[in-house]
Amino acid sequence: MLDSRDIRDGEQIRRRRECAACSRRFTTYETVEQRDLIVVKRDGRRERFDPRKLRDKLHISLTKRPVPVETVDRIVRETEAEMLDSGMSEVPSTWIGETVLGKLRDVDAVAYIRFASVYREFRDLDDWRREFALLDSPKSEVDR
Repeated sequence: MLDSRDIRDGEQIRRRRECAACSRRFTTYETVEQRDLIVVKRDGRRERFDPRKLRDKLHISLTKRPVPVETVDRIVRETEAEMLDSGMSEVPSTWIGETVLGKLRDVDAVAYIRFASVYREFRDLDDWRREFALLDSPKSEVDR
């Protein structure tokens, strides 16, 4: 082996190798095989966690907002890592929603409200007012 380095925040290892027989050099990528995460929906349905689905929902919330794509990717990676670190094989969708809301609150208030309006199923103006009040309160009060 000639060279080894972590890439993708340590999720993958890139190794530069040399064949002992022919001396040709090549690159291999090693990733940790992770167990499947199952998301338990509010109605009881279960489905595999799909980071693309979460990324798409975040992009919708961040439409026309000055937030870089890297930030969206970071939120998705961090959320998935927290799910894996929790040790749960089945994660409630409410846990994911609250985790993402906590991260969005620090990134962009408009995206936070947009995401919350869908996730928390706002029904009337009072729901909006309540969420705005939470957004204006210190962070410790938001962590329900």
